[in-house]
Amino acid sequence: MRKILIYSLSFIILIFIIPAICTTSKKNIQETSINEQSITDNNNQEQIQPAEYNYEKYKTIKLLHKETGQIEELNIDEYLYGVVSGEMPASYEEEALKAQAVVARTYTIYQAINNPTKHENADICDNYACCQAWISKDERFSKWNAEEAESNWNKIVNAVNSTSGKIITYNGSPINAFFHANSGGITESSLNIWGKIDYPYLKSVETAGEEGYTQYASEVTYTKEELLSKIKEKYNECIIDYTQENCIQILEYTTSGRIKTIKFGNVTIAGTEARTLLGLKSTNFTFTINNDSITFSVIGYGHGVGMSQTGADALAKTGSNFEEIIKHFYTDVEIIEVNSL
Repeated sequence: MRKILIYSLSFIILIFIIPAICTTSKKNIQETSINEQSITDNNNQEQIQPAEYNYEKYKTIKLLHKETGQIEELNIDEYLYGVVSGEMPASYEEEALKAQAVVARTYTIYQAINNPTKHENADICDNYACCQAWISKDERFSKWNAEEAESNWNKIVNAVNSTSGKIITYNGSPINAFFHANSGGITESSLNIWGKIDYPYLKSVETAGEEGYTQYASEVTYTKEELLSKIKEKYNECIIDYTQENCIQILEYTTSGRIKTIKFGNVTIAGTEARTLLGLKSTNFTFTINNDSITFSVIGYGHGVGMSQTGADALAKTGSNFEEIIKHFYTDVEIIEVNSL
């Protein structure tokens, strides 16, 4: 009887208890493995490291800080972190940021090749009105919301690193890669902005989706006296008789619909000059004369030549990648590795 009891207990242990223990152990191992994988996945949400790319030329650039006059030597991609974060909002789509990185790299190398004496001992400066904007990491962080700063910076670094070495060329040479904030739906050719400078890759192209951005529309209002004073800053002989119907008259438009020439009283000036004198955001404007004031209604922001930054973001939102964005705004170009030059 005792032997039968022992055999029964052994049978129960063998059939039921040992498999249960094994199953529990296996489950614990699986759960541990899943948690480790989760930790690994979370750790992967960090900066993308630059591709194994060796710049044979243009590895470093000399940056002139306009305010201090100091020249700083930087690795070109480190320099581009400051350019992209200074020129384009981090909230924009990743493919738009990548396009901006390639455009900025191309512009930098173009300047180094074609304008080597522009800043004496430097390749480029940090003044957006002269070259392109640049901001240090510390200053950039101070302007961002503290909770978003690290992720914003990583997003920009990744845009630069993932396109490392890539530049835009036309007929085998880097292009003068101009860009601006908002084209108002259509970019401008370089010929209409800079007269005799007709770059074959800077032609007028249309882009949808820009009207949703704050840079799309703006207004500036002057009293009649203020407007005359503004024009007189450059043209002291200007007289505007506001009693005349055509006291202000648009004489000519560019092919993209921007103002090419405009007449203020007895003075005729270029639309680009009117934009500067009156502080307008673009040359795509209309005006309304009221009782004692003139209101200028403006579409777009910037000179309108090359890549529109809001247009790039709008294209990225519809699924375009950075190469498609670049080839939309720059005509007949190729994207190559800089070492192929």
